[in-house]
Order: sequence, then C-alpha cells, then structure tokens
Amino acid sequence: MTVEKLGVFGGTFDPVHVAHLAAAVAARHQLGLARVLLVVAGDPWQKHGAVMAPADARLQMVEAAIEGVEGLEASRLEIDRAGPTYSIDTIEQLTAPDRELFLIVGADVAARMHTWHRADELRALVTLGIVGRGSVGAPAEPSSPWRCEPVDLPRLDVSSTDLRRRVAAGEPVEFLVPMPAVRVLRARGLYTGT
Repeated sequence: MTVEKLGVFGGTFDPVHVAHLAAAVAARHQLGLARVLLVVAGDPWQKHGAVMAPADARLQMVEAAIEGVEGLEASRLEIDRAGPTYSIDTIEQLTAPDRELFLIVGADVAARMHTWHRADELRALVTLGIVGRGSVGAPAEPSSPWRCEPVDLPRLDVSSTDLRRRVAAGEPVEFLVPMPAVRVLRARGLYTGT
C-alpha cells in the first residue's frame, strides 16, 4: 500500500503572507510531503473574537496566493464545520489508513501544544513539522512526547497583526502579502476599519 504523506498547516491567515507560504513550501520539500493543505480556520477557539476578516475572505486570499503552486491546496474543512475550530477534529477527518499526517506549526506554537483541545489524541495521530525561523528552536526537546521533525526557514519578520495595522494606516503591503491576495484584500476592503 502506498502511503500519502500529507501536511496540514492550519491558521487564521488574517491575512496570508509570505512567511506562511515559505513555511508551507519548506515543509513540503524538507518532509517529503505529497501535499500541504492550508486549512483556513473558521472559528479558532484560541483566537475567538480576535479574527478580523470573514472566513470566506481569508480563504479567498489563500486560494489567490497559492494558485499555480504545486503541492499547496487551500482547504475549507474548518470553515464548513459548525462551532469552534479544533485541530483534532480536522486531523480525525483527514485520517486514513493510507495517509501519514504532519501537522505544521511554528516553534512558538509547538511549545504550547499541551494546551490544545484533546492534545493527547492529537499527539497520537500526527507528527509535528516544527518550523524554526533561522534554525532557532526548530526541534522540540528530546524529552517531548510528540513525534517531531524540524523544518528550517530563513528568518522572515512578517506578522498578520502588523499587516492589518499597515493596511488600516494606508501603508503598502505589496510583496509582504502575495499580489493575488493583495488584490482580494483591496477589492473586499479588508482591514481598512471602514
């Protein structure tokens, strides 16, 4: 039986930016993944009430940003699920006998995985692909109960919070946000505060 190595990279993508995409392609390459799903969170429980753009707009930006990029796919699994968004539910939905799942997270997130909903069940189903920026903090501690693989990424100081601030202030975000996603952002009037 052939086993598909599938990457799952979840996030609010509010907005999607170049560091998200660089992490996704680096994980695909370094972990030998067939595909990476960029799973747009519907109602993320850890950010409840803090997400600025509607889920369909965030999905549209991700779709525009990755169009034509081999091995990257936008996913609406969490948008279509009612209620709060939990990674374990998405992972259970994607689990299959012929599939090995890699949950792609930043080193900062990996340090808080024990706080996630049903963390023990999640740990049993995935290998963490831990994205370290500039080789800092990429692998988990050897004593970690999680199966972990490091993903090295050059340091890219880009954050969705700063990008939203820039848009609201009328500052440029071109090339920090992929141009197709900028077009969606502008056409939908996102983050302008109006």
